[in-house]
Order: sequence, then structure tokens, then C-alpha cells
Amino acid sequence: MMKKLQNKYSFFFIVAIMLWIKTYFVYEFAFNIETENKMEGIILFLNPLSSILLFLGFALFASPKYRNRVLLIIDFIGSFILFANVVYYREFTDFITIPLLFQTNNMGELGNSITELVSGYDFFLFLDIIVLAVYLMVRKTKTFEVKKKEIAIVFASAIALFAVNVGLAETERPQLLTRTFDREMLIKYIGTFNYHVYDAVLQSKAKAQRAFADGSEIVDIENYVKANHVEPNPEMFGKAEGKNVILVSLESTQTFVVNEEVDGKEITPFLNDLIEDSYYFPNFYHQTAQGKTSDSEFIVENSLYGLPSGAVFFTHSGNEYNASPEVLSEEGYYSSVFHANNKSFWNRDVMYDALKYDKFYDINDFSVTPENSIGWGLKDEYFFDQSIKYLKTMPEPYYAKYITLTNHFPFTLEKEDEYIPEWTSDDGTVNRFFTTVRYQDEALKKFFERMKEEGLYEDSIFVLYGDHYGISQNHNKAMGEFLGKEITPFETTQLQRVPLVVHIPGQEGEVMEQVSGQIDLKPTIMHLLGIETKDMIKFGNDLFAEKQDNFTILRDGSFITEDHLYTNNVCYDKETGEETDKAACEPYMEKAKTDLAYSDKIVYGDLLRFFGENNEQPADESEKTEQ
Repeated sequence: MMKKLQNKYSFFFIVAIMLWIKTYFVYEFAFNIETENKMEGIILFLNPLSSILLFLGFALFASPKYRNRVLLIIDFIGSFILFANVVYYREFTDFITIPLLFQTNNMGELGNSITELVSGYDFFLFLDIIVLAVYLMVRKTKTFEVKKKEIAIVFASAIALFAVNVGLAETERPQLLTRTFDREMLIKYIGTFNYHVYDAVLQSKAKAQRAFADGSEIVDIENYVKANHVEPNPEMFGKAEGKNVILVSLESTQTFVVNEEVDGKEITPFLNDLIEDSYYFPNFYHQTAQGKTSDSEFIVENSLYGLPSGAVFFTHSGNEYNASPEVLSEEGYYSSVFHANNKSFWNRDVMYDALKYDKFYDINDFSVTPENSIGWGLKDEYFFDQSIKYLKTMPEPYYAKYITLTNHFPFTLEKEDEYIPEWTSDDGTVNRFFTTVRYQDEALKKFFERMKEEGLYEDSIFVLYGDHYGISQNHNKAMGEFLGKEITPFETTQLQRVPLVVHIPGQEGEVMEQVSGQIDLKPTIMHLLGIETKDMIKFGNDLFAEKQDNFTILRDGSFITEDHLYTNNVCYDKETGEETDKAACEPYMEKAKTDLAYSDKIVYGDLLRFFGENNEQPADESEKTEQ
């Protein structure tokens, strides 16, 4: 009897064990998952098993003739999920989510990035499938009928193992499944495959939230936002009224490169000079998550946070928003975006319509050749230069956003475009990063020169900001070498600072030390243009206001105040960088949670469709929902 069962299920258990081993090896060698004690190590080892048994169990419903093939197909799907996470983790030190996994239209654009990230060792994730497939082809295996009772035992075992897994996890980390900020924690405690199931449930919940949302929910949020509104500085309100706005997203640019040198040569000489005649914010943080550049666009235009999972540009492009282009159109502004990439990347062509942009200048509006492009597309110098002809014919006043490309991972550059040589650490990514930042800086310099030559400079204001980090935690060793200090969780959070430069021609420069983030840019720009924001739904505040809260929240729930920094459930003293009593951070914890929760409610429920309608759904709302 036992021998018959072994023969019947031998291939099933071989596939299960191979997928289990692969998953655990990925945990150990591809993901940087730290275990704090033996119990966490046991949980990490056991957590793939329940989901593997569950998914492979579905193959038992197949006819005996096709059962083994179905097992291999499920093995392949599981291996591909592991592969996708491994590649994504190498760049972002994070785990992929359902929206990103199915966002295949972006994959074709990755080009050199994918080539750089994929390793030859990744082949081993699929090796067992090839071997087992060959085995099935060359050797005939006996087929057995599987009894319903046996199938039930497999599923019951999977459920029991999952219950044990969650029980052990709850003893180590109570309320695990209600704390979704930290994907690494979910992977560590419930496993990669269970995490993706959980993520799918969250996505389904998000869709349901919109379906069941109603106008009453926006009332509490509106009252909360108004209670936190900060009045603008009378001296700065309307300072740039009627002027054109040039908004420049600096790809992957972090604050640590500003006023720094490599081998005695400035990394950002133009920015260093521009700062002298501008308002410069050295304590300005990006607040993006998985949406990266698209998240930064969303945050800046809406003063709302991106989502903890996926990208709003992709998951909620059908929502109603009250973004900067729409607000400014009511003040007579023409709005445009310049980005020399395919219009569908990050779903921009759809999302820009939702944000009410008048014109999107995509790759088809630029002359792109092998000589003037590299990596992700048109080099920044040519990008800025070719845009001038469009600015000259644009109705004034205008709001024009530029999204640069050259300083993008993997930070490749041709020798003739290098203004400084690569750095000389053992980390090629970090070495190349400095050369592409320097190239971007030179392109900005030439852009400003052209603006002056064409008479477009004096009647414009320039807002330059970093969109997200360029160097991930996977490069901490080289970063520690460059900065001359250990990259602790505190330093990692501090490295999320990105430059913000507000340049108003004719105005003197000033360094603004307050803690701030991308969420603050919309009200800041609006007040400079003389547009009041007290009746807008926003979670940021004017950076020129006399009353500053010196507080900003990152998407993972970390936050920074004037004196403290909170991340990974630890409170740090900013002056020393050392851990301090959590009580110092506790007064800000509730606000951080509330801001993120309310912003998520707005996006998931599409609540702005009710805003300004006296909380009553428009008559054609049902028709809009169907569309």
C-alpha cells in the first residue's frame, strides 16, 4: 500500500521539493532577508511549503495522462514568480506586486536595465523543469487514478501548514497581516507565494472599495485637510503670479551628490551655482514607492501619496483628480509634458488625460537617432534643446513639465559625453552614477542658456526636483565608502533626500532647512502663482509659509521631523544618528498613519469624484462607472 502511494505521488513530491528548495535558496542568496532568531529562521524555511502544496494540489484534478505536465506548468509559474522578484529586488530592494507583475507593457522598455539585472545564475530556477520535462519524454511513467480522499488530504495538509505558519508568525509579529507597509516582513513570515495571494486579495479589495465608496467619506477627509492647512506667507504669495512654470523631474538624483566631488571634480557644478541664486531645500525627501517616477509625478501634481502597492498611474488612471494642470487651466494656464519615451510607458497617455494636461510631447515629437540617444532614450541635452521650439509657440502662461532620462539605471554613457571619469570603487553601478549625474547637470546648464537666448527665461520660474533614489540599498558598501560612514537604517532613510531648487529670476537665493517632501510641491507652486489652496484636498503645505511643521512622511510609514527620524519601528536622534526613546517619535505616529490612510482612501475609493458636488453623486455617475 505504502509503495503504491509512493509510486503514485513520487513525481508530485519531487516537483514540490524542488520548488521548495528553489524558493528557500532565493531567500538565502537573492533576497537580503535577515532573521533575528532561530524561530524566524524556522518560519522562513517552512513558509513556502503550504502554498506549494496548495497550488500543486490543483494538478491532482487533471486526468492521469496530463497530471505530470500540469505539475510542471505550475512549477514553471512558481519559478517565474521567483525570477521576477529576484530581478526586481536586485534594483529596488523590494518585492514585486500584482499590478507590476502584469504591467507587461513596461517590460519592453526596460532594455539595458533588464540585461544589467539578469544573472546567469537565474537559469538554475528553471533547470529542474527542463530536467523533469526531459525525464517525462524519455521515460514512460505509470498513471494512477487519484482518489478524492487523497486530494482532500493534500489540501488539508496545505491549510494546516499555513495555519501553523501564521500561528508561528503571529507569535513573532502580532497583527502581521494588518501591517502592510513592509513587504519584506510579509515575505519573511508567510512566504513569497502566500504574499502574492495576499497582494491579490488587497487588489480585489481596492476595486471593491471604489464600487462601494460614497460621497460621505470625503467629508471627514476634507475637514481633516482644512484643519491642517497652513496659511501662505504674504510676502511670497503671488510672487510669481502670471509667470510660466518650468517643472523639471531630475531622474534618480539624490541630494548627496550636490556640492560633492569625485576625484576633485564637482559632480553638479551647475546646480551648485544655481543654488546660490535660488531657494534650495536640502532636507527635501522623495515619497515614492513602486511607481518610482510615475509616483513622484502623481504626488507632485496632486499632493496625494502614491499607493503602497503598484503604481497609481497604472491601477487608478480612471479616477477623478484635481491635479495642478486642471487647477491651473482655470487660471488661464496651458499645460504640457515633455518626455522622450513611448507615451504608453507607465500608462502616461491615459493618466495625463485624467490629470487634464493639454499636450503630451512624447518620443514621436522628438528626433531620436542612434547618435543622440542611449539607454532609455533621447539624451537629456538633445531632449531639452529640441523642446525649445515647442515652448516658443506655446500659449502663455504655461505649465511645462520635463521628465529627464539619461541619469537612469544602469547609468550608461558614451565616453564622449563624460565630463568626469567613472569613480573607482568595486561597484560599477555607483561608479557610473556620478558620470550620468554630471551629464544631466551639464544638460541643465545648456537648457538654461537656451532659455535665456530665446527670451524665455525672465518670465518663467523653474522648479527642479529629484524624482526618487538612484542608488538602492544593494549598493550600501560602495555608498558607505563614498560617504565615509556605515549605511545604517537611519542613513538609508536620509539618503532618500532629493534636491529641490526653486529658481525665480531676479530673486536672491536662500537655503531653506525645513523638513519637507514632494507632497508639499503643489501648494507651494500654487501659492507662488497667487492661487489659494485652502479649499483643495491636499496633504502637503506651502514650503514658504511662515509656520512650518518640519514633518514629512515616506510611503513605507517612516517619517522625519526636525529632530527625529522614525523607520523600521525605531526612533532615531537626527543629530547623532543613534537610536533613542520611541516616546520622542510617538506624537507623530498617528498623523503619519492618518495621512497615508486618508490619501489611500481617496485613491482606492475614487473619492474626488464626489468632491465639490455637495457630496451627491452626479446623475451620470453610474454611466461613468460602467465606462
